[in-house]
Amino acid sequence: MGGNMALRLTIGSPDGSVKGGHQVTGFAKDPNPDLANIKDITVVTSLDEMLKALPSPKVIWVMVPAGPPTEGVITELHQKLNPGDIIIDGGNSFYKDSQRRAEALKAKNINFLDIGTSGGIWGRSEGYCMMVGGEESTVATVKPILDTLAPKDGWINTGPAGSGHFVKMIHNGIEYGLMEAYGEGFEILRKSQFPLDLHKIAAVWNRGSVVRSWLLELAEAMLKEDSTLQTIQPYVEDSGEGRWTVAAAIEENVSAPVIAASLFARFESRDKENYSARFAAALRKQFGGHNVVKSDVTTKTKPEDRKM
Repeated sequence: MGGNMALRLTIGSPDGSVKGGHQVTGFAKDPNPDLANIKDITVVTSLDEMLKALPSPKVIWVMVPAGPPTEGVITELHQKLNPGDIIIDGGNSFYKDSQRRAEALKAKNINFLDIGTSGGIWGRSEGYCMMVGGEESTVATVKPILDTLAPKDGWINTGPAGSGHFVKMIHNGIEYGLMEAYGEGFEILRKSQFPLDLHKIAAVWNRGSVVRSWLLELAEAMLKEDSTLQTIQPYVEDSGEGRWTVAAAIEENVSAPVIAASLFARFESRDKENYSARFAAALRKQFGGHNVVKSDVTTKTKPEDRKM
């Protein structure tokens, strides 16, 4: 996503509706070859070389995986930047980590913004929705960048440090629930007694229905290509933000059963053994004599091989 952001900032959107005009100097351990020989993009081979090339005050946008990678980069920048410079974390960091980092950087008068960024692979053409946490004066400095990256009215200063990543966390939790609801609904349609065309149903729902959305537009395109989805493994990863959303709901005494259930459904999708379902089936046989479907699995999982 960082590469597409650099392209939107420099040469604009593919259809030309958004003009770039910014200059970007970038460093990555595994640089995107598509950025080579692009006007106004300079790819360097080290963080020190990047910092040397940037004018002051420097604006450093960090776009690496959350956790140790982000921690390592921001720690190194903390040691090398000067007062007045700006660090932006545009990844999916935990909001409490962003609060801690902002406070530590403030002691050296280095400014920090946590920007929850949504847009994925479509961001360069559609724009990035951005939730910006940090001081208004710092946000004002980078406003030209935000205006180029976002569609019209597509970014907001959510409040103090940490709030941008907090709002993005809840955004992703809602996304979990929406995706699970769509998935369950289309499975009911697929297994019904009627010869339903799932692609056409998704298409008509996208024309005026109250459940229309960009996710449903993506589903429409997906179902047109393969309505059976037989080539897709039923294994759904999670980035961690769904877990953090559920934890926040617990901390705040907020009931969030849909988001929690959608997170647990993702866990279930990865369980080839599904011991709890086997347990329930066997227990029904014990108390009620209900038939059980015998498994054709001949191998057994060793206790030490199971994920705890």
